Amino acid sequence: MEKFDVVIIGSGPGGYVAAIRAGQLGLKTALVEKDRELGGTCLNVGCIPSKALLTSSDHFMFVKKEAAKHGIVIDEARVDLAKMQARKKRVVKTFNSGVRSLMKTNKVTVLEGLGTITAPGKISIKSSNDQTQEIETNNIVIATGSAPVEPPFAKFDGKTIVSSTEALSFTEPPKKFIVIGAGAVGLELGSVWNRLGSEVTVLELLPRIAPGFDLELSNLLQRLLTAQGMAFHLETTVRGMKVDDGHATVIATKDGRELKLEADKVLGCIGRRPFSDHLGADKVGVEFDEKKRIKVDKHFRTNVQGIYAIGDVIAEPMLAHKAEDEGIACVEIIAGKAGHVNYDAIAGIIYTNPELAGVGLTEDQAKEQGIDVRIGKFPFRANSRALCSDDVEGMVKFVADAKTDRVLGAHILHHFASELIAEAVSVIEFGGTSEDIGRTTHSHPTLSEAVREAALNVEKRALHIINRLAGHVS
Repeated sequence: MEKFDVVIIGSGPGGYVAAIRAGQLGLKTALVEKDRELGGTCLNVGCIPSKALLTSSDHFMFVKKEAAKHGIVIDEARVDLAKMQARKKRVVKTFNSGVRSLMKTNKVTVLEGLGTITAPGKISIKSSNDQTQEIETNNIVIATGSAPVEPPFAKFDGKTIVSSTEALSFTEPPKKFIVIGAGAVGLELGSVWNRLGSEVTVLELLPRIAPGFDLELSNLLQRLLTAQGMAFHLETTVRGMKVDDGHATVIATKDGRELKLEADKVLGCIGRRPFSDHLGADKVGVEFDEKKRIKVDKHFRTNVQGIYAIGDVIAEPMLAHKAEDEGIACVEIIAGKAGHVNYDAIAGIIYTNPELAGVGLTEDQAKEQGIDVRIGKFPFRANSRALCSDDVEGMVKFVADAKTDRVLGAHILHHFASELIAEAVSVIEFGGTSEDIGRTTHSHPTLSEAVREAALNVEKRALHIINRLAGHVS
């Protein structure tokens, strides 16, 4: 029976990055994956393919609605969805190959099959052809990720009522597309098919979209998505669903009245659950919380000696980059080093157009915690690069401690918010202040100048906006 220093179960962003770091540290490492391809949900049916489709559909919208403003005349632009989907598959395949090459480079043994923990330090692996092998290890890292939560009022059938997996692979835009859930997945996939011609309606139980993000920017994003053609029903409870001959009728209630909405496809994206099916962790005594997440301490250790857990299978947020950092930290701790993750400096992003990004506390969260804060805002309409690019929707917003000026949160709504948020993440990581950003030279003309201006505006010192309007950006 082959023995390893560490065995990682699950090859998503948390798992494969943990394997790379373990290899770098000289640990004899194995990576166990039940699927044929490495990369988990994120690479194969999540982050990567969705961003490929978001990019392609965004290009189409530029050609259709924006190109003429730049003096570019394109007559009768149309979508070849088959080619768009083929490009998406090539992107995923390239990344698949890259991850497998990284395993080889870092001397990680890849074992295909469903891994089950049979005892502390022992794993049974059943391959797709029903062959079983047993391995031993000093340390087990559980990185099995998450799976979509099935709506209680309707089962996924993969055809009419679909999860995000199927919604990435439609062969034609559904004429009427209903999205249940206005979180990141629902808004992103709703945007893709809205751009490609679907009539998209989003149903959300809460009184807002993008829960967890800054409310002011979320409301602005909703207005912009509505202007793009998406319809929203907030504070709406779905009661049931009927499917007849490939068409669905969604039955919901809003403001005390019943709604009946027809659709060709219904996407259920009401959340994700930790995936620990057939793992065997419970049978060897690993403790779970009330949400079926594996309990770990600050060093990612479960209550069972030698068994660790990271990523979506432990406490939220369920984010790929959070899982990566936990994988690195966990393996470093196993190797006797000081691994660490700063959960206050992990950004969340919704990749619509404009994108919504946020890190740290929102204005409302700070107030709920009784923290006296100052707010700095700056609109992209006052940014020269945004004006040159005709990309002026959105703004930057900082939340800073009123006494110390320490940056507690940063929130950005813009086409490139996912890139711009990194500066704020770095400043929060190092405990920096809004003044630190304000006194840092930013190249001109760049979008990043809006970040600096918002930081300056914490003390109402923004340079390129009329002060009397600076506190009322919308």
